[in-house]
Amino acid sequence: MVGVLAGLVLLSPVSGPVGASQSETGRPETDGALLPFAPAPMPSDVPPRLQDATMQWPDEPSHLPEDAPNVLIVMLDDVGFGVSEVFGGEVRMPALSRLADEGIEYTGFHTTSICSPTRASLLTGRNHTRVGSGTIAERAVAFDGYTGVIPKNAATMAEVLKQYGYHTAAFGKWHNTPAVETTAIGPKDRWPTGYGFEHFYGFLGGETSQWEPRLTVDTLHVEPPEDDPDYHLTEDLTDQALAWLADYRAFDPDKPFFMYWAPGGAHGPHHVAPQWADRYDGQFDDGWDAYRVRTHQRQLEMGIIPPGTALTPRDDSLQGWDEIPESQRDFQTRLMEIYAGFVEHTDSQVERLLEGMAEMGLRDNTLVIYIVGDNGSSAEGQHGSISELLAQNNIGSSVAQQLEVLDRMGGLDVLGSPQTENMYHAGWAWAGSTPFKGTKLLGAYFGGPRNPMVISWPGHIAPDEQVRHQFHHVVDIAPTLYDILDIPLPDVVNGYPQMPMDGISLAYTFDDADAPGRKHHQFFDNNGSRGLYLDGYFAGTFGPLVPWDTSSAAQRIADWDSAEDVWELYDLRSDFSQARDLAHAQPERLAMMKQRFMDIAEDNKAFPTGAGNWLRVHPEDRVKTRYDHWTFTQTTQRMPEFSAPGVGRQSTRASLRIDTGQGDAEGVLYAIGGAGGGLSVYLDQGRLTYEYNMLLMENTRIHTAALAPGSHDIVITTRIPVPGKTAQVTIEVDGQTAAEGQVPSTVPLAFSASETFDVGRDLGSPVSRHYAERRPFAFGGKIEAFTIELL
Repeated sequence: MVGVLAGLVLLSPVSGPVGASQSETGRPETDGALLPFAPAPMPSDVPPRLQDATMQWPDEPSHLPEDAPNVLIVMLDDVGFGVSEVFGGEVRMPALSRLADEGIEYTGFHTTSICSPTRASLLTGRNHTRVGSGTIAERAVAFDGYTGVIPKNAATMAEVLKQYGYHTAAFGKWHNTPAVETTAIGPKDRWPTGYGFEHFYGFLGGETSQWEPRLTVDTLHVEPPEDDPDYHLTEDLTDQALAWLADYRAFDPDKPFFMYWAPGGAHGPHHVAPQWADRYDGQFDDGWDAYRVRTHQRQLEMGIIPPGTALTPRDDSLQGWDEIPESQRDFQTRLMEIYAGFVEHTDSQVERLLEGMAEMGLRDNTLVIYIVGDNGSSAEGQHGSISELLAQNNIGSSVAQQLEVLDRMGGLDVLGSPQTENMYHAGWAWAGSTPFKGTKLLGAYFGGPRNPMVISWPGHIAPDEQVRHQFHHVVDIAPTLYDILDIPLPDVVNGYPQMPMDGISLAYTFDDADAPGRKHHQFFDNNGSRGLYLDGYFAGTFGPLVPWDTSSAAQRIADWDSAEDVWELYDLRSDFSQARDLAHAQPERLAMMKQRFMDIAEDNKAFPTGAGNWLRVHPEDRVKTRYDHWTFTQTTQRMPEFSAPGVGRQSTRASLRIDTGQGDAEGVLYAIGGAGGGLSVYLDQGRLTYEYNMLLMENTRIHTAALAPGSHDIVITTRIPVPGKTAQVTIEVDGQTAAEGQVPSTVPLAFSASETFDVGRDLGSPVSRHYAERRPFAFGGKIEAFTIELL
């Protein structure tokens, strides 16, 4: 049924000239050593005279096996091992359940435990640091393994499959483009269409609002419907995917398709309509400790985990449910109900996608790989949050403070709505990782990197209730597809000599649940939490970052010395959940594995250890534009925050010349961020307002008196001597001080992951609730000149 992968991971890149008849390895270019394939010679007869010529188009050669399958890869976001009912959890996932009934389940599959790195490894078949993706795109730093740039000598499977004749499309979250390269001006060779996808519909950053997403189509930024009260991004992604499939079927159905469908669900912010959350009303009232006990028992009964697998205890630094005050429990359970509803809603859209494919006659020969999470469940909500960027900015806040803000906004009913960017308590993330210890952002404990997977291929993979426990990793997906399609690893793609692959094919598990595992080692590294799998054993160390307590991360990381980390050792053959540390019992094995890890880490460009934490200690080194002065017009929009001037977090001077006409013009002059946090300068009833939304926790408005009709010169000076601290704001109108004020605290890193800087309007979710009903609250006058400079 499948080809043989022998030799695939051993092929070496070549340096010979592109276009040669043979690669340096001696392989003829016609076997895929050099991509793209050479064009077929024209068989027409071309004598000098036209009337003597004969014309014939060449037959288009096929480089794929007959009846090559369509491929659909579904990957959810921030969904842990113990979430889905299919793997013993308590969240209904009908599409996953259906695919599991039709195919096979994997419980020994792994990711990198963080977003961008997992996606880079999935697409390329290489370890994350080897392809410059040791951390998320927004935290990229100038170390080879952490640049946020996937090199072209690690061609994606989309690029390879396209060259072999597939139509390719991606929908949803991308998160593999450098944060400063997502502007309308580009460069765009590192956008999805530069990595082999013929079509892309989704968002380029790490997250976005499900209600007012920052959307991109191919290489153009677009806006979602403004006046559709029922709009939800995940549903839109399904609509767009089905529309693309309809076009595919109409225009070129003889070729197979490759679709990468990776929604934002269930990454924060957790956004879903109340009726989905209400399905879980009261289900989690006894808290996360009890959830883990129930889930662990079901996992044993279902055979998801081996008999005797222990339930690991809660870390001492993580709150127990009995520590949560009674007055806060409704808040904490509602956050989990919203998350559960969000996950079920996301899976329901997978079901709709599968049903649409079946109606089009496209399902029977489609290989579906459903990866339940690009990492484990996320503890970044800390103690439960109405504004999840608080943790990204290392800003501490109490639940009591958040509840006070929430009460002013309308209470629990606004959770999950466009008004908040809520995430649940880290305890729920830990519960979603049952039976493991740890969560997303940990490479040493499987609560972060172990994610369930289901594979279905009607007519080729027989349904089998027996779970596959072989140890595999996301780098193994690309080699598996190449194996099935008899595609050898190319030596050169688009002129770039290719690096070897780190993954192996897992197709040997399709027909034999008990087949001995063929993957001998796998390296893990995430923010200094790291480890090595080696022939059934795992050695690892926790690292300096505690995912559920990031407010004190900077100091811990500054004091950390990786050479002094204490390592642990587990025999995974008898200890599925990493419950029994053998470090003291087998010191020689541990020492050998630690050294082996260092060798592999160096080969994978993973040094310096913990480089993903650099910006937590040195926020001033964050990825940013090289400019310190900008000139804008009233049409400037969708400028990503990482490329925009640092208004609201740096000392700046904004100078504008505006014309209010007869004096009734109102609207936004400029804004950055969104409802979860941002800065907006706008005119309303003649008054100029500077509004600072400090991640919902504080809101500061500085007003001038009403401006007279006509033209005005405005200068807004913001001084922030220490990042994250107080800002002094002065507003001058026509050379005179018109207002002054103080912003008590500011964001040190970013207001948002995907909201933008816009002139003349506030696109996306509105920074200010004051004009939320009038969004985008476009300025009705003229902005005749506008500059911003860093001070």
